[in-house]
Amino acid sequence: MPYPAALALTVVTEVPVYVAALRLAAATAPGRTALAAVMVNCVTHPPLWWFLRQVHGGSYWAAFAAAASAVVLAEGLLMSRALRLRGPLPYAASAAANAVSVLA
Repeated sequence: MPYPAALALTVVTEVPVYVAALRLAAATAPGRTALAAVMVNCVTHPPLWWFLRQVHGGSYWAAFAAAASAVVLAEGLLMSRALRLRGPLPYAASAAANAVSVLA
């Protein structure tokens, strides 16, 4: 899949998950949450894509799991800062959003 299509698919699948999860659980503004979700994807997706393109052979899935875990943590931190949230909620939303985009 070409990179622009992969980024678009990620944004299209993750933003609604972030908006729904954080609106329900923390009453965040949908527009601000959507903007923050796009921003965190624009920060984390390029390095993830680059890293995974460097991995070959039997170690791909282990590298994918480690990299995806790092993305969940980074996006959770960035969402918590962007939306001024505390606690595990932005990390849970990040885990859910990233799980949906991996499945897509």
